[in-house]
Amino acid sequence: MAPVGLASGGPLVLRGRRFDAASPAVMAIVNRSRDSFFSGNRHADLDSARAAFLDAVTQGADIVDVGGVRAGQEGEAVDADEEIRRVVPFLQWARTEHPHVILSLDTWRSEVAREAAGSVDLVNDTWAGHDRELVHVASAIGAGYVVSHTGGLPPRTDPVDVSYGDDPLDVVRDVLEVLVDGARVAERAGIPKERILVDPTLDFGKTTAHSLEVLRHTADVVALGYPVLQAISRKDFVGEALDLPPEERLEGSLAATAVAAWLGATVFRTHDVRATRRALDMVATIRGDRLPRLALRGTRRDHAANGS
Repeated sequence: MAPVGLASGGPLVLRGRRFDAASPAVMAIVNRSRDSFFSGNRHADLDSARAAFLDAVTQGADIVDVGGVRAGQEGEAVDADEEIRRVVPFLQWARTEHPHVILSLDTWRSEVAREAAGSVDLVNDTWAGHDRELVHVASAIGAGYVVSHTGGLPPRTDPVDVSYGDDPLDVVRDVLEVLVDGARVAERAGIPKERILVDPTLDFGKTTAHSLEVLRHTADVVALGYPVLQAISRKDFVGEALDLPPEERLEGSLAATAVAAWLGATVFRTHDVRATRRALDMVATIRGDRLPRLALRGTRRDHAANGS
């Protein structure tokens, strides 16, 4: 049981596995693109993508999120046919060769999700229901669904002069309203509550100040009662907070991850699987949700091992 005052959201259940504050999930990222903002995760080459997938699983990933299009407006144009070509055969390979791994599709297009039927357990809708059919496709193919918040911006639009109001908490209020509305849409579409993730979607439609404010209020997102996804890894709000490029944002990402985990988030999308896995396990242990792997210090066994 977590200490009094610490939040725990609803559990996420996918492919027979349950994730909660006691056992948070690491979602690895495999970008089937050549222009990801983080150079360490560009896997347009099939062999590179397969190696990245296997490395992620070996390092402790519970979920692997596969995408074919860079999120921001920089980079190449990718139509639906090209996105399908990049991600669907890869997901089919992953499902066949590694059937135990939970697979997520990062897309905003319903036609891409429809083509991935039978190969995905989760549809990560990165643009807040821009394609209104996507949630219904996710339901039809038996997948879970990620509800995101982008401030109303269309796909691949970077934020410019975004404002939610004069009160710093206005962005938090907007996030909560959009997420709960999106989750209810998903439930009405037939997706069970335990397969609906809500994602505050830091950086998307947000300034660095907005993202930091929303991160501080992760517990309010958790209080909505759905499992919470935090996609923090190496994002611009981390880079601007520390004035560092993507390649140097690991420590800042882990610090933000630890805060979000302490406040009750359940799933963490990351480029750095092993480091994130260890950080999450440590936070769960501090919270009291997870026992230490060892508990020898100060015991007779510790005394004997040290020869004293």
